[in-house]
Amino acid sequence: MKTTAFFRILLVAALTLFLIEYLAGSEAKWAIVETPILMVVWLVIVFFMIAIEVSVAAFQRLLFHTLSEEAKKRYLASESKSDSGEWLSKVYAWLVGKKKGRSDEEIVLDHNYDGIRELDNNLPTWWVYGFYATIIFAVVYMARYHVFDGPTQEEEYRREVAAAQAAIEEYRRTAKGLVDASTVVMLTDANDLKAGRNLYESSCAVCHRADGGGGIGPNLTDNYWILGGTINNIYEVISEGGRPGKGMIAWKNDLRPLEIAQVSSYILTLVGTNPPDAKEPEGDFVAPADQADGIEEAQENIDAPEIGESELEDTLEIE
Repeated sequence: MKTTAFFRILLVAALTLFLIEYLAGSEAKWAIVETPILMVVWLVIVFFMIAIEVSVAAFQRLLFHTLSEEAKKRYLASESKSDSGEWLSKVYAWLVGKKKGRSDEEIVLDHNYDGIRELDNNLPTWWVYGFYATIIFAVVYMARYHVFDGPTQEEEYRREVAAAQAAIEEYRRTAKGLVDASTVVMLTDANDLKAGRNLYESSCAVCHRADGGGGIGPNLTDNYWILGGTINNIYEVISEGGRPGKGMIAWKNDLRPLEIAQVSSYILTLVGTNPPDAKEPEGDFVAPADQADGIEEAQENIDAPEIGESELEDTLEIE
């Protein structure tokens, strides 16, 4: 096959692939990857195009052998003139702006600087059209941003920064592992609360009692708090430690942010449980509405049975 045949095959393959992706593709995956049948269709089209080119080339060779010697010479001469190599040479000459049919000796100028001569060639075509493109771009840019009051670079920068900050805040809000005292929210999922209860019983119950009634540490079941009773305050105390000299250590080196959020959320579920022999209230009163949203939901979920994968499959089969 000739070089032009390969170009035709590549062009058809690219166009069909573009059409398939445009009509059936998505931003997540390529259509030919997401739907294997489309890959088969595309390969069939490419194979069919190759078969056509091979068949045409074979037919041309067959016809060539039926020609007379003189006809063969004329055919080869015409083919040499239209060969893709000559076509590429013409394209190259057009791109570089070389004058047709003139040798370097014919277009050399009289300028001579230390043996360096200058040729009277045109400016390269690619450079000329690129220069025209920059002029068009400059006109459009000036009209957009200086005539019709488009956004300035500072405005675009502030807009992009605001969008990025909003995206970061949204990511932090949904990514439990990146929470801190300022972004933590009440966790109401049963699995989070059970994890928080396990951490509380292993690390906090020794000072605050398993039921939260208070021992060495203060009572956690009433609405009185020494260092604030919001979810943010509780997270801060667990992470950074309590009052100096009172024994409450900083747990940030032992617990991950998500684990601190789980413990903090579980502690708030103890509010209002009123265990027997609870310690007297200490600190300032904090209204229940100010402590966290979702406490009632969390208190309902804390004792909900945890559904494992096998149980979930059984439930789906029953339904």
